[in-house]
Amino acid sequence: MSSYNEYVRNVLIWNQQLKSLLEAEEVQKEESIWKRLDKFSYLMEGVQRRPIETEELIKIQHEAEELHDQMESYFAQRQQLGTIFMKEPNIAVGKHQLPRLPYAYDALEPYISKEIMELHHQKHHQSYVDGLNKAEEKLKEARKDNDFTLVKHWSRELAFHGSGHYLHTIFWSNMSPNGGGEPKGALLEEIKDYFGSYKAFKLHFTEAAKAVEGVGWALLVWSPRARHLEVLQSERHMLLTQWDTIPLLVIDVWEHAYYLQYKNNRGKYVENWWNIVNWKDVENRFLKASELKWRPY
Repeated sequence: MSSYNEYVRNVLIWNQQLKSLLEAEEVQKEESIWKRLDKFSYLMEGVQRRPIETEELIKIQHEAEELHDQMESYFAQRQQLGTIFMKEPNIAVGKHQLPRLPYAYDALEPYISKEIMELHHQKHHQSYVDGLNKAEEKLKEARKDNDFTLVKHWSRELAFHGSGHYLHTIFWSNMSPNGGGEPKGALLEEIKDYFGSYKAFKLHFTEAAKAVEGVGWALLVWSPRARHLEVLQSERHMLLTQWDTIPLLVIDVWEHAYYLQYKNNRGKYVENWWNIVNWKDVENRFLKASELKWRPY
Protein backbone atom coordinates (compact mmCIF):
# COMPACT_ATOMS: atom_id res chain seq x y z
CA MET A 1 0.00 0.00 0.00
CA SER A 2 2.90 2.38 0.76
CA SER A 3 4.29 1.97 -2.78
CA TYR A 4 0.82 2.66 -4.20
CA ASN A 5 0.48 5.85 -2.09
CA GLU A 6 3.94 6.97 -3.17
CA TYR A 7 3.04 6.39 -6.83
CA VAL A 8 -0.12 8.48 -6.47
CA ARG A 9 1.80 11.30 -4.74
CA ASN A 10 4.40 11.33 -7.51
CA VAL A 11 1.72 11.45 -10.20
CA LEU A 12 -0.06 14.30 -8.40
CA ILE A 13 3.19 16.27 -8.20
CA TRP A 14 3.85 15.61 -11.90
CA ASN A 15 0.31 16.70 -12.71
CA GLN A 16 0.82 20.01 -10.90
CA GLN A 17 4.13 20.54 -12.68
CA LEU A 18 2.41 20.11 -16.04
CA LYS A 19 -0.20 22.72 -15.09
CA SER A 20 2.54 25.14 -14.10
CA LEU A 21 4.34 24.52 -17.37
CA LEU A 22 1.25 25.21 -19.49
CA GLU A 23 0.57 28.40 -17.53
CA ALA A 24 4.18 29.53 -17.83
CA GLU A 25 4.12 28.91 -21.57
CA GLU A 26 0.84 30.83 -21.84
CA VAL A 27 -0.98 27.95 -23.50
CA GLN A 28 -4.57 29.02 -24.05
CA LYS A 29 -7.26 27.19 -22.09
CA GLU A 30 -9.16 26.12 -25.20
CA GLU A 31 -6.23 24.10 -26.51
CA SER A 32 -6.79 20.33 -26.52
CA ILE A 33 -3.74 19.78 -24.32
CA TRP A 34 -5.45 21.68 -21.48
CA LYS A 35 -8.62 19.63 -21.92
CA ARG A 36 -6.68 16.38 -21.56
CA LEU A 37 -4.83 17.70 -18.52
CA ASP A 38 -8.09 18.83 -16.89
CA LYS A 39 -9.56 15.38 -17.51
CA PHE A 40 -6.49 13.75 -15.98
CA SER A 41 -6.63 16.09 -12.98
CA TYR A 42 -10.26 15.16 -12.36
CA LEU A 43 -9.31 11.48 -12.54
CA MET A 44 -6.54 11.96 -10.00
CA GLU A 45 -8.80 13.88 -7.62
CA GLY A 46 -11.04 10.81 -7.45
CA VAL A 47 -8.04 8.61 -6.66
CA GLN A 48 -7.21 10.63 -3.57
CA ARG A 49 -10.66 10.06 -2.06
CA ARG A 50 -10.90 6.28 -2.30
CA PRO A 51 -8.97 3.09 -3.06
CA ILE A 52 -8.96 2.14 -6.74
CA GLU A 53 -9.17 -1.14 -8.62
CA THR A 54 -6.44 -2.51 -10.86
CA GLU A 55 -8.42 -1.60 -13.98
CA GLU A 56 -8.61 2.04 -12.86
CA LEU A 57 -4.88 2.09 -12.15
CA ILE A 58 -4.20 0.79 -15.66
CA LYS A 59 -6.39 3.55 -17.07
CA ILE A 60 -4.49 6.17 -15.07
CA GLN A 61 -1.18 4.86 -16.36
CA HIS A 62 -2.43 4.97 -19.96
CA GLU A 63 -3.84 8.47 -19.49
CA ALA A 64 -0.48 9.60 -18.09
CA GLU A 65 1.35 8.11 -21.10
CA GLU A 66 -1.09 9.74 -23.52
CA LEU A 67 -0.78 13.08 -21.76
CA HIS A 68 3.01 12.87 -21.83
CA ASP A 69 3.02 12.03 -25.56
CA GLN A 70 0.62 14.86 -26.34
CA MET A 71 2.70 17.34 -24.35
CA GLU A 72 5.84 16.36 -26.26
CA SER A 73 4.05 16.55 -29.59
CA TYR A 74 2.45 19.90 -28.77
CA PHE A 75 5.66 21.66 -27.79
CA ALA A 76 7.68 20.06 -30.60
CA GLN A 77 5.19 21.39 -33.12
CA ARG A 78 5.02 24.81 -31.49
CA GLN A 79 8.81 25.05 -31.52
CA GLN A 80 8.85 24.33 -35.25
CA LEU A 81 6.28 27.05 -35.89
CA GLY A 82 7.88 29.68 -33.65
CA THR A 83 6.06 31.66 -31.01
CA ILE A 84 2.70 31.44 -32.79
CA PHE A 85 1.16 27.98 -32.52
CA MET A 86 -1.02 27.31 -35.53
CA LYS A 87 -3.90 24.84 -35.50
CA GLU A 88 -4.12 22.31 -38.30
CA PRO A 89 -6.43 23.65 -41.03
CA ASN A 90 -9.28 21.68 -42.51
CA ILE A 91 -8.50 19.87 -45.75
CA ALA A 92 -9.91 21.89 -48.62
CA VAL A 93 -12.02 20.27 -51.35
CA GLY A 94 -9.81 18.12 -53.58
CA LYS A 95 -6.65 18.69 -51.54
CA HIS A 96 -6.11 15.30 -49.90
CA GLN A 97 -2.51 14.08 -50.07
CA LEU A 98 -0.80 10.71 -49.85
CA PRO A 99 0.54 10.40 -46.28
CA ARG A 100 4.16 9.44 -45.75
CA LEU A 101 4.83 6.01 -44.32
CA PRO A 102 6.08 6.08 -40.72
CA TYR A 103 8.89 3.67 -41.71
CA ALA A 104 10.97 2.66 -44.74
CA TYR A 105 9.47 0.53 -47.52
CA ASP A 106 11.63 -2.45 -46.54
CA ALA A 107 11.05 -2.05 -42.79
CA LEU A 108 8.30 -4.69 -42.58
CA GLU A 109 10.32 -7.44 -44.22
CA PRO A 110 10.27 -10.41 -44.17
CA TYR A 111 6.54 -10.25 -43.44
CA ILE A 112 5.68 -7.75 -46.19
CA SER A 113 8.20 -7.17 -48.96
CA LYS A 114 9.61 -3.83 -50.06
CA GLU A 115 8.19 -4.29 -53.58
CA ILE A 116 4.67 -4.79 -52.25
CA MET A 117 4.91 -1.80 -49.95
CA GLU A 118 6.15 0.47 -52.74
CA LEU A 119 3.38 -0.57 -55.14
CA HIS A 120 0.73 -0.58 -52.44
CA HIS A 121 1.59 2.87 -51.14
CA GLN A 122 2.74 4.73 -54.27
CA LYS A 123 0.26 3.26 -56.75
CA HIS A 124 -2.81 1.85 -55.01
CA HIS A 125 -3.13 4.32 -52.15
CA GLN A 126 -2.26 7.21 -54.45
CA SER A 127 -5.10 6.17 -56.77
CA TYR A 128 -7.57 6.43 -53.88
CA VAL A 129 -6.28 9.90 -53.00
CA ASP A 130 -6.62 10.99 -56.63
CA GLY A 131 -10.09 9.47 -56.90
CA LEU A 132 -11.25 11.13 -53.67
CA ASN A 133 -9.98 14.53 -54.79
CA LYS A 134 -11.68 14.20 -58.18
CA ALA A 135 -14.99 13.15 -56.61
CA GLU A 136 -14.93 16.09 -54.18
CA GLU A 137 -14.18 18.52 -57.01
CA LYS A 138 -16.95 17.12 -59.23
CA LEU A 139 -19.48 17.37 -56.41
CA LYS A 140 -18.35 20.94 -55.75
CA GLU A 141 -18.96 21.73 -59.41
CA ALA A 142 -22.41 20.12 -59.17
CA ARG A 143 -23.31 22.37 -56.24
CA LYS A 144 -21.97 25.44 -58.05
CA ASP A 145 -23.80 24.67 -61.31
CA ASN A 146 -26.90 23.29 -59.60
CA ASP A 147 -26.53 20.26 -61.88
CA PHE A 148 -26.81 16.95 -60.00
CA THR A 149 -27.23 14.70 -63.02
CA LEU A 150 -24.21 12.60 -62.01
CA VAL A 151 -24.60 12.88 -58.24
CA LYS A 152 -25.15 9.13 -57.86
CA HIS A 153 -21.91 8.31 -59.70
CA TRP A 154 -19.73 10.84 -57.89
CA SER A 155 -21.23 9.97 -54.52
CA ARG A 156 -20.20 6.36 -55.11
CA GLU A 157 -16.73 7.50 -56.15
CA LEU A 158 -16.51 9.63 -53.01
CA ALA A 159 -17.42 6.68 -50.78
CA PHE A 160 -15.16 4.19 -52.55
CA HIS A 161 -12.03 6.29 -52.86
CA GLY A 162 -12.55 8.08 -49.54
CA SER A 163 -12.88 4.79 -47.69
CA GLY A 164 -9.81 3.47 -49.51
CA HIS A 165 -7.77 6.53 -48.52
CA TYR A 166 -8.83 6.59 -44.87
CA LEU A 167 -8.54 2.84 -44.31
CA HIS A 168 -5.07 2.71 -45.86
CA THR A 169 -3.99 5.65 -43.70
CA ILE A 170 -5.05 3.67 -40.62
CA PHE A 171 -3.47 0.49 -42.03
CA TRP A 172 0.03 2.00 -42.38
CA SER A 173 0.04 3.24 -38.79
CA ASN A 174 -1.43 -0.03 -37.52
CA MET A 175 1.88 -1.68 -38.50
CA SER A 176 5.42 -1.23 -37.21
CA PRO A 177 8.83 -2.92 -37.62
CA ASN A 178 8.79 -3.20 -33.83
CA GLY A 179 5.23 -4.54 -33.68
CA GLY A 180 3.81 -7.88 -32.67
CA GLY A 181 3.14 -9.30 -29.24
CA GLU A 182 -0.11 -8.45 -27.50
CA PRO A 183 -1.95 -5.24 -26.64
CA LYS A 184 -1.73 -3.82 -23.13
CA GLY A 185 -3.76 -1.88 -20.63
CA ALA A 186 -7.32 -0.80 -21.22
CA LEU A 187 -7.50 -2.24 -24.74
CA LEU A 188 -6.40 -5.68 -23.59
CA GLU A 189 -8.95 -5.60 -20.76
CA GLU A 190 -11.70 -4.59 -23.20
CA ILE A 191 -10.71 -7.41 -25.57
CA LYS A 192 -10.82 -9.95 -22.73
CA ASP A 193 -14.15 -8.60 -21.52
CA TYR A 194 -15.91 -8.87 -24.87
CA PHE A 195 -14.15 -11.72 -26.69
CA GLY A 196 -13.30 -13.82 -23.63
CA SER A 197 -9.54 -13.75 -24.19
CA TYR A 198 -6.92 -12.28 -26.48
CA LYS A 199 -6.48 -15.72 -28.06
CA ALA A 200 -10.20 -15.87 -28.90
CA PHE A 201 -10.10 -12.36 -30.40
CA LYS A 202 -7.02 -13.13 -32.50
CA LEU A 203 -8.59 -16.30 -33.90
CA HIS A 204 -11.86 -14.47 -34.64
CA PHE A 205 -10.07 -11.61 -36.41
CA THR A 206 -7.81 -13.98 -38.35
CA GLU A 207 -10.68 -16.11 -39.61
CA ALA A 208 -12.68 -13.01 -40.52
CA ALA A 209 -9.74 -11.71 -42.56
CA LYS A 210 -9.32 -15.05 -44.33
CA ALA A 211 -13.02 -15.30 -45.12
CA VAL A 212 -13.60 -11.89 -46.71
CA GLU A 213 -15.13 -12.68 -50.09
CA GLY A 214 -13.25 -11.27 -53.06
CA VAL A 215 -11.47 -8.14 -51.93
CA GLY A 216 -11.82 -6.08 -48.79
CA TRP A 217 -10.81 -5.69 -45.18
CA ALA A 218 -11.17 -7.13 -41.71
CA LEU A 219 -11.59 -4.54 -38.95
CA LEU A 220 -11.60 -4.30 -35.17
CA VAL A 221 -13.97 -1.45 -34.37
CA TRP A 222 -15.38 0.41 -31.38
CA SER A 223 -19.15 0.77 -31.32
CA PRO A 224 -20.13 3.96 -29.43
CA ARG A 225 -23.76 2.84 -29.30
CA ALA A 226 -23.25 -0.78 -28.21
CA ARG A 227 -20.25 0.38 -26.14
CA HIS A 228 -18.07 -2.59 -26.96
CA LEU A 229 -15.57 -3.83 -29.52
CA GLU A 230 -16.54 -5.84 -32.61
CA VAL A 231 -14.83 -7.58 -35.53
CA LEU A 232 -16.27 -6.74 -38.93
CA GLN A 233 -15.61 -7.49 -42.59
CA SER A 234 -15.80 -5.01 -45.45
CA GLU A 235 -15.95 -5.63 -49.19
CA ARG A 236 -15.03 -2.83 -51.59
CA HIS A 237 -14.34 -0.63 -48.56
CA MET A 238 -17.85 0.61 -47.88
CA LEU A 239 -19.90 -2.60 -47.98
CA LEU A 240 -20.80 -4.94 -45.09
CA THR A 241 -19.75 -2.38 -42.48
CA GLN A 242 -21.78 -1.03 -39.57
CA TRP A 243 -22.26 2.70 -39.63
CA ASP A 244 -21.54 4.54 -36.37
CA THR A 245 -18.51 2.39 -35.58
CA ILE A 246 -14.86 3.55 -35.40
CA PRO A 247 -12.05 1.44 -36.93
CA LEU A 248 -9.20 0.66 -34.53
CA LEU A 249 -7.22 -2.11 -36.26
CA VAL A 250 -7.54 -2.96 -39.95
CA ILE A 251 -5.92 -5.39 -42.37
CA ASP A 252 -6.05 -5.03 -46.14
CA VAL A 253 -6.82 -8.40 -47.78
CA TRP A 254 -7.19 -7.15 -51.32
CA GLU A 255 -4.86 -9.22 -53.49
CA HIS A 256 -2.60 -6.25 -54.17
CA ALA A 257 -1.65 -6.32 -50.47
CA TYR A 258 -0.06 -9.77 -50.58
CA TYR A 259 -0.22 -11.60 -53.95
CA LEU A 260 3.29 -10.79 -55.21
CA GLN A 261 4.75 -12.42 -52.11
CA TYR A 262 2.15 -14.93 -50.92
CA LYS A 263 0.38 -15.71 -54.20
CA ASN A 264 -3.06 -17.14 -53.33
CA ASN A 265 -2.11 -18.07 -49.75
CA ARG A 266 -3.99 -15.30 -47.97
CA GLY A 267 -3.96 -17.28 -44.73
CA LYS A 268 -0.15 -17.20 -44.53
CA TYR A 269 -0.15 -13.45 -45.13
CA VAL A 270 -2.69 -12.92 -42.35
CA GLU A 271 -0.80 -15.12 -39.90
CA ASN A 272 2.50 -13.31 -40.58
CA TRP A 273 0.82 -9.92 -40.35
CA TRP A 274 0.31 -10.32 -36.61
CA ASN A 275 4.10 -9.99 -36.21
CA ILE A 276 3.99 -6.34 -37.27
CA VAL A 277 0.80 -5.10 -35.61
CA ASN A 278 1.51 -1.77 -33.92
CA TRP A 279 -0.51 -2.25 -30.74
CA LYS A 280 0.53 1.15 -29.37
CA ASP A 281 -1.24 2.82 -32.28
CA VAL A 282 -4.32 0.61 -31.81
CA GLU A 283 -4.35 1.36 -28.08
CA ASN A 284 -4.18 5.10 -28.75
CA ARG A 285 -7.08 4.88 -31.20
CA PHE A 286 -9.09 2.85 -28.69
CA LEU A 287 -8.52 5.27 -25.81
CA LYS A 288 -9.75 8.16 -27.94
CA ALA A 289 -12.63 6.26 -29.55
CA SER A 290 -13.91 4.75 -26.30
CA GLU A 291 -14.56 8.23 -24.95
CA LEU A 292 -17.37 8.47 -27.47
CA LYS A 293 -20.55 6.80 -26.19
CA TRP A 294 -23.96 7.31 -27.78
CA ARG A 295 -27.25 6.51 -26.13
CA PRO A 296 -27.80 2.78 -26.87
CA TYR A 297 -31.62 2.93 -27.42
